[in-house]
Amino acid sequence: MTREEILYLLPYLFSLVLSLGITIYAWEHRRVQGAGAYAILTSAQTLIILGFILELLSPDLSGKLIWDKIQWILFAAASIAIPYFAVQYTEYKIQHPKILWGLVSIIPAILTLGVIADPLFHLVYPNPSLDQTFVFGELQYDFTWFIYAFAAYGYLTVTIALILLARRVVRPHQLYRAQVTAVIIGLLFPIFGTFLGILGVQIASLRDTTPITSAIGNLIITWSIFRYRWLNIVHIAREKVIENMADLILVLDAQDRIVDINPSALRLLNLKSNQAIGESAEPIFSESPILLEKFRQPANASHEIIVEENGKYYHYDVKSTLLHDRRGEFQGRIFVARDITPYAELQWKLKELNEELEQKVQKRTEELAQSYDTTLEGWAKALELRDKETEGHSRRVTELTLRLAQAIGIPAADLEHIRRGAILHDIGKMAISDEILRKTGPLSDAEQEIVLQHPAIAYQLLSRISYLQKALDIPYCHHEKWNGSGYPRGLKGAQIPLAARIFAVVDVWDAIQSDRPYKKAWTRDRAIEYLREQAGEYFDPEVVGAFLALIEKGEI
Repeated sequence: MTREEILYLLPYLFSLVLSLGITIYAWEHRRVQGAGAYAILTSAQTLIILGFILELLSPDLSGKLIWDKIQWILFAAASIAIPYFAVQYTEYKIQHPKILWGLVSIIPAILTLGVIADPLFHLVYPNPSLDQTFVFGELQYDFTWFIYAFAAYGYLTVTIALILLARRVVRPHQLYRAQVTAVIIGLLFPIFGTFLGILGVQIASLRDTTPITSAIGNLIITWSIFRYRWLNIVHIAREKVIENMADLILVLDAQDRIVDINPSALRLLNLKSNQAIGESAEPIFSESPILLEKFRQPANASHEIIVEENGKYYHYDVKSTLLHDRRGEFQGRIFVARDITPYAELQWKLKELNEELEQKVQKRTEELAQSYDTTLEGWAKALELRDKETEGHSRRVTELTLRLAQAIGIPAADLEHIRRGAILHDIGKMAISDEILRKTGPLSDAEQEIVLQHPAIAYQLLSRISYLQKALDIPYCHHEKWNGSGYPRGLKGAQIPLAARIFAVVDVWDAIQSDRPYKKAWTRDRAIEYLREQAGEYFDPEVVGAFLALIEKGEI
């Protein structure tokens, strides 16, 4: 091979190596959006360049014809590969892809058959000849109508592909716009080379510039791969995002007609797209009056919707967002519905568990309160067993104290504390010896002093029990008197807790009407008169008034 031939081959060999490298690199990244389709396109370009080189190296006419036919078949494949790459790269949605690609392949298939059957029909090579004036010799033949028809078809498919790509240039992010622009320019260069070949235009001494322009286009795309990270950072078409979302997407125009709906929503509504697109939303959602009512007025809103299907309830969080054009005019609404059924069911189960837990806690609290009350009643009973004279006293004053407290208007929440305080009013006497507690005669001053200590002893016993903190008023203060002459602290008037003031009236009422070894029980009338006399002295006048009112009503 001469030096002239080697120099002539170098641009084509460089184009071959570059195209092969791009093909391998794209195939290694075939999982990336559009990379696999681009690898198919560049592999066809690589084989075209290889076929051209082998055609150059063939010494006779028959060899050159064979490799030229192979190039035409590869051009036919490339005419399909370019739009296929554009669709894959842009993720353009095709309604019936098999039918479309079948139609696109008809003309390339006819060209392939025409090339194979050319010895019979001469549709491609009407008058092939070999011109030895060029380096390696040049295969020459006139282009027929068949070739021009295929060229027109090829340019049409390429134009459509470029339009699909150009639509992506308007994406809002600069990186993606730069990626698409570089890809478009890279594809235009080999198309420009084939156009020059059809017109018979030659650059310098190169017989066919298509391999060179293909290499330049691949160089531009290679630059975009590394400069704009095409095979590393790829855009995901918003249409594909919506199509694959599990959330239900529905878009209505200003007249509430459905203009877009994703497969998830179609599955739920059991519709096909042609049954929904362009239709009014109201009849389609007639079985969901709640949805229509809540979103009747256009507004940015969010609601939880419950849908029943086959006896099962589904919960959806539905958000409505208004759509406006650049001038701010209302264009429609987009609805996004998320299935929150698992979350709602979990919330419901948690609610049931909480209610069950609350019931158990309430039951346990009641059982614990009952246990406490049984203990308190046991203490009171133990005290009565020590002091036979007061047997039944605690039960009677407790019932009567609660009745008087209710008449006065004590809140229901406080009645339980008053009840416990009444039961334990004399608990401090547990610390008094039997000799004093059961003594039938008058007490000495020393013994009287010990007895007067029982409210303070009650405080010491009960104050450390948090459960009885609010019940302390009666055991500690029921011997305090309105005029301040009582014990153990000498409280006066309103200083005395109300519960103790209520109990003091009831306690004395029961005591003076009970027989004692040292005195006889008073009559009911005398007891009433005593209460009237001591109102304002020993007792709170208002409490006495309320008590006498109960007597007059016959409730005591």
